[in-house]
Amino acid sequence: MTEFNGLGLHLGNISRLSKAKSRSISAENFTGEKGKGGMATEGTGARAARDLGHGWKISPSVNIKAGETFTLAEIDGPGAIQQIWMTPTGNWRFTILRIYWDDAEHPSVECPVGDFFASGWGEFAQLSSLPICVNPGSAFNSYWEMPFRKACRITMTNIADHDMTLYYQVNYTLTDVPDDAAYFHAQFRRVNPTPYKEVYRILDGVKGRGHYVGTYVAWGSNNNLWWGEGEVKFYMDGDQYPTICGTGTEDYFCGSYNFDPAPKHDKGYVTYTTPYAGFHQVIRPNSDYRTQLRMGMYRWHIMDPIRFEEDIKVTMQALGWGYNGRHLPLRDDIASVAYWYQTLPHEPFPKLPDRDQLLII
Repeated sequence: MTEFNGLGLHLGNISRLSKAKSRSISAENFTGEKGKGGMATEGTGARAARDLGHGWKISPSVNIKAGETFTLAEIDGPGAIQQIWMTPTGNWRFTILRIYWDDAEHPSVECPVGDFFASGWGEFAQLSSLPICVNPGSAFNSYWEMPFRKACRITMTNIADHDMTLYYQVNYTLTDVPDDAAYFHAQFRRVNPTPYKEVYRILDGVKGRGHYVGTYVAWGSNNNLWWGEGEVKFYMDGDQYPTICGTGTEDYFCGSYNFDPAPKHDKGYVTYTTPYAGFHQVIRPNSDYRTQLRMGMYRWHIMDPIRFEEDIKVTMQALGWGYNGRHLPLRDDIASVAYWYQTLPHEPFPKLPDRDQLLII
C-alpha cells in the first residue's frame, strides 16, 4: 500500500491519519503561523469591533489600492495549497491573480480573478463543480490541489482606477510532496473579435511533461443564429493533426444540440452545472443598451486528463451556422482559462492583454 502523504483526502482515504500539518492564511493570520490567528489590533474591521476588543474580527479583509500588488501568501515548502476562498470587490477583470512556485521568476498562474473562478463576465452565476465553486453573492472557491516543494507565493494586482477590498483564505498543508507530483498552472487568453477564419488558441507554447485538466470559456456572440459548431482539438507531442478532436463546442462541454432541449431548438438555452462540466451562465440581451449574448462554460478533465510527454496545444474554432445550411466562421469575443499540471521550469506565458483589451463593455 502506498504511504498516504497528506496532500489531500478523498472518500477512499478520509479515515487515514497523516503527519501533515494544516495551516491557513487570511487577513486574520497573514503568515499562517500556528497559533497566530486573530491577534490583530488594527485592520479593516477595527472600527466595528471598537467596543469588543482584541480578537473580535479586527482584520477580516484587506484593501488593495489602485495600481498596487498585494501578496496574499508566502509559504515555505514542501506542501500544497488545498483550498482558496475569496470574495473580491470591483471589476473582476481588473484584478489579476498570480501564483509562483519554488522561487520561479515567471508565474504558473496568471488570470483575472473572475476568469480563474469561471466568472469572466463580472456577474454572479451559480457554479457547483468539484474543483471550482461560485456561491452567492461573489464567493469564489478553488479546490485544485497545488503542490510545491520549496515555496509558494500568491499575489493580487489591482489594475483598476479604484481601490478594492478583498476577503480571502488560503488553506494549505505542510507535508512531503511525492516525486511524481506536478505543478498546477492556469493561463488566461482573450481575443475580441476573433479574426475571420482563424482558430482560437486556448493553450499553446507549453513544453514539458504533464496533463491538461480543464477549460473555462467566456463566449460573447456577435451574430444571430447558433455559434457553437466549432471543434475543440488537442495536439500532443509534436502532432501535426490533433490526436483528440471533438465534434462541436457544446459537445466538448458535455452538452448537446445547442444546449436547447426543444425539438426545433427554438426555445432557448438551458444552463446546467455538474461536477465535471457545465454551461452555467447565459446573459441575455434585455435592452437597447444591453444587446450582446454572453455565456460561460467549463469542462474539467479530472476523470479523463489529457496527458503529454513533451508539449501540448489546445484550439477551438469559432464556427456557427449561416444561411442556406452553411457553416459560418465567426468574429466573436472569446476569453478562456486553460488549467494543467506540468514539470518545471515552464515556458513564460504570452503577455497578459492590457487593460483596454481586458475590458468588458
